[in-house]
Amino acid sequence: QVQLVESGGGLVQAGGSLRLSCAASGRTFSNRAMGWFRQAPGKERDVVARISWSGGSTAYADSVKGRFTISRDNAKNTVYLQMNSLKPEDTAVYYCAASDKAYLSGSWAYNYWGQGTQVTVSS
Repeated sequence: QVQLVESGGGLVQAGGSLRLSCAASGRTFSNRAMGWFRQAPGKERDVVARISWSGGSTAYADSVKGRFTISRDNAKNTVYLQMNSLKPEDTAVYYCAASDKAYLSGSWAYNYWGQGTQVTVSS
């Protein structure tokens, strides 16, 4: 079992930055790939970024490439999402998720979820 708690969301102006954190409980964090997903009102939840167990592999949605960076600190059981050059269309609830796999895989493998943190970008 993995429990996840996100933090760091808030209100920011367009062009600004935020860093999201996700603290995980459980001894298996370092064996799992992790991901950040987001869901805007009236839309489906989409993957934003993923990172392998070691941090050696990452993947990003096209919409955030070059602006967002995912990273992890296995010693602290924490995964981060650094978000720069934020746009109003980045407004959403952001969720941290843990995969059942160690390496990058599809969304189907992410079976442990946090409660979400709201990110609002004003224009």
